Amino acid sequence: MESTGLGLNAIYHLFLIWLFICPLCSNGSWMWLGFTSVGVFEKMECAHLPLTHKQKDLCTRKPHLLPSVKEGARLGITECQTQFKQERWNCSTRGDPSVFGYELTSGTKETAFIYAIMAAGLVHAVTRACSAGNMTECSCDTSLPGTGSPAEGWQWGGCSDDIAYGTWFSRRFIDNSAKNTSIRGEDALLTMNQHNSEAGRQAVAKTMLTDCRCHGVSGSCAVKTCWRTIAAFERVGAYLKERYETSVQVVDRFKRKVRRKEKDHRHMPITKEELIFLNKSPNYCLEDRRLGVTGTRGRRCNRTSAGPDGCNLLCCGRGYNTHVVRHVERCECKFVWCCYVRCRRCETMNDMHTCK
Repeated sequence: MESTGLGLNAIYHLFLIWLFICPLCSNGSWMWLGFTSVGVFEKMECAHLPLTHKQKDLCTRKPHLLPSVKEGARLGITECQTQFKQERWNCSTRGDPSVFGYELTSGTKETAFIYAIMAAGLVHAVTRACSAGNMTECSCDTSLPGTGSPAEGWQWGGCSDDIAYGTWFSRRFIDNSAKNTSIRGEDALLTMNQHNSEAGRQAVAKTMLTDCRCHGVSGSCAVKTCWRTIAAFERVGAYLKERYETSVQVVDRFKRKVRRKEKDHRHMPITKEELIFLNKSPNYCLEDRRLGVTGTRGRRCNRTSAGPDGCNLLCCGRGYNTHVVRHVERCECKFVWCCYVRCRRCETMNDMHTCK
């Protein structure tokens, strides 16, 4: 993946990127919470962090959840870049506090995915922390044990992940109360982003798995104890990518309500699981510094692929350059008594294609 701005390693190891911010700040702009180097984070007090008033209050009352906010942001950004690494928009990040730049406020399908994956990341991180015993106010979901289907030989038990708490915290931290606004476009964008954040939370719930353990003489599995667990975040990301592919364009109405733009489908309600967007996406083919679009020039492509990573699609018909890359590595390694490893030096020549 060719990425601009902060690379994955920088995001993963060097920076703490805070999850998401005030829906409408006092100056009417949209922004991400700032970032600070690892190590400074633990020393900062909630009052000095770039949070809204309600987020600072939540932070003060629950400071032990802040590491989960950090982990949720890391999960969301990493998975976004994984899901889109072969496409024209590759979820590239920037070195300024907007992190995603233009896409955070464009109202496009890409904006929808960003909000959904980041909200899902926070749910996932907090829920995992609960199940790991890192919290005093949450642990396992205690509502299931004692129920099940004894006639079929199974019952709920074990330690089911407490997704309800993770979802609750994600809503409280991200979806601050909507402020009164007289700007209709901002009102619609707020509604869109809150809907997509909720769709991200629903994705974590929809992808939950059921694990079971057998009990009985000699492993006969006469009775099974089952519990619910959240799936690996890669599965959540793939689920949301499918929602992205089938996302629904909407038109804004007053009182923070939206409806489908296609007249033939306006009678169909918009479900919580669907991603919605207001504006069509640019083609991402050419660089547009005003919009923060990096374009695909110089991106590596696959000459034989018919998918989005293929040179024809990724390069937008502009053609591609071919370079011969020399790769040297150790090979045919053998252990020699005693005591070292002897290897040959293997060299290969491969073609690499990049967009014009």
